Amino acid sequence: MAVRVLVAKPGLDGHDRGAKVVARALRDAGFEVVYTGLRQTPEQIAEAALQEDVQVVAMSILSGAHPHLFPKVVELVRGKGLKDALIIGGGVIPDGDIPALKEAGIAAVFTPGTPTGDIIKFINENVK
Repeated sequence: MAVRVLVAKPGLDGHDRGAKVVARALRDAGFEVVYTGLRQTPEQIAEAALQEDVQVVAMSILSGAHPHLFPKVVELVRGKGLKDALIIGGGVIPDGDIPALKEAGIAAVFTPGTPTGDIIKFINENVK
């Protein structure tokens, strides 16, 4: 059975080219991909993760709101009972912010220039 991945764009960030590139790469690697579209609230993302029965939530953000939005999504996804879901993030995220995001439950953070193969490898090695 294929791994199901939710690709989400939390907050008011209106730039989704990177998320679409990642979604296509994941699809081409054999994952089932659900893309939420732009401007999703953390509540919408958590509900979509539950409804779509995904094993991975992959968020992309370029707006700088990651310190607030990423942990909120983790909290809500876990609150919906998705204890084993792998939650990853990407986008324009300063290196100095990454340790706090990991502490908040983001399994990995992929910054600009990360090869899509690295994301695919991480998911394959870490999905439960």
